[in-house]
Amino acid sequence: MLMTHPAVLTRLVEEYERESALRAAAPHGPVRQHMEDVVYTLCVSTGTRDIDAALAVAREQLNTAWLADVCDPGVAAQDGRTLSGTAG
Repeated sequence: MLMTHPAVLTRLVEEYERESALRAAAPHGPVRQHMEDVVYTLCVSTGTRDIDAALAVAREQLNTAWLADVCDPGVAAQDGRTLSGTAG
């Protein structure tokens, strides 16, 4: 099974959370369409059909990716930092 890169999943989950807050304030218009796009992308990225399942799978995959980095501390993060936050 193909897995979406953790950085992409992180961005999608954060975007979903941000859009959820915006949608609560303004449930119509461009925010609604963008929210639908984010939900769709999260579902496709996680192989699920609804947002609750997509968020659960995304968070599990992110947790697994984070644990893999902890088990191999020599692995640098995508942005070039190690888990300690220092440049590697």
